Amino acid sequence: MGLNQNRIIMTVAWVFPGQGSQKIGMAKQIENLPNTKEKFSYASEVFERNLFEICELAPEPTNPLSDLNNTINTQICLFLVESILLDALKDNGLKPTYVAGHSLGEITALYCADVFTFEDCISLIKVRSQLMVNAGKGSMAAVIGFERNQLDSLLKKIDDVVIANDNSSSQVVLSGSNEAIDNLSSEISCKRFLKLNVSGAFHSPFMNDPAAKFSEYLKKIKFKKPSFPVISNYEPKFCSDSNELKIRLENQMCNGVRWRETMDLMAKDNDLHFVEIGPSNVLSGLAKRHLKNVKISQVSSSDQITY
Repeated sequence: MGLNQNRIIMTVAWVFPGQGSQKIGMAKQIENLPNTKEKFSYASEVFERNLFEICELAPEPTNPLSDLNNTINTQICLFLVESILLDALKDNGLKPTYVAGHSLGEITALYCADVFTFEDCISLIKVRSQLMVNAGKGSMAAVIGFERNQLDSLLKKIDDVVIANDNSSSQVVLSGSNEAIDNLSSEISCKRFLKLNVSGAFHSPFMNDPAAKFSEYLKKIKFKKPSFPVISNYEPKFCSDSNELKIRLENQMCNGVRWRETMDLMAKDNDLHFVEIGPSNVLSGLAKRHLKNVKISQVSSSDQITY
């Protein structure tokens, strides 16, 4: 009885990570969950490659089509793992108060809130990942341990670079032209400046053309009313309106992921349980450093379908 009372009182946020959270072996950890084989098999047919195998193989630079770190594989494999885990949690009678996802994770959040069907997500991710891979312009870099004021003034001064992921007060990811990112790296004082191995300047104006094409594609997909509020990357406020969620997802690809503000919104709740659903603890790590007095749980394998 005490546990149930506790669950009623607590606000439970389910959060879903994006690229960078993938891990070799992540599909093995969930293979005995209901529907794992069927879901991987369905998505593998749509993508025309063995996605379960890709999750298990060591990276193969010689064959990018079988490399988990290739965007075209990463996005769908992460979605599969996250969606199978969240479905298992729901089957166990658990559900969130609201959901949020980081970049690709926003699509998982929308699936979790019943805005999209599983099949819609597979098609949508195929289109999204292909558009992002083909964007082919610019690059990205992570900046850790910096002064926000200095960063803001450099961004005003240097064209063609923006904050792609505002992850926390001490970690951001920049997106822009190679030259602009190099210029900024030579001027900023920070603990670490790390160029990322990605195929384009994601979540920046460099993605305007792919974002316009993605927006066209989204017109064909029905957005249902969410079962619980969703916090979007583009506009980090609680939203239960399907039309508004559509606008926010259309804007996501060419605008920054405002994760710091997402956590600030969550922090307004005094009794928050932050549950990261996915193969690693990237978002949990950010939450530990950014949020105070919050219960944090991690669900990444079939032997922990509870929290």
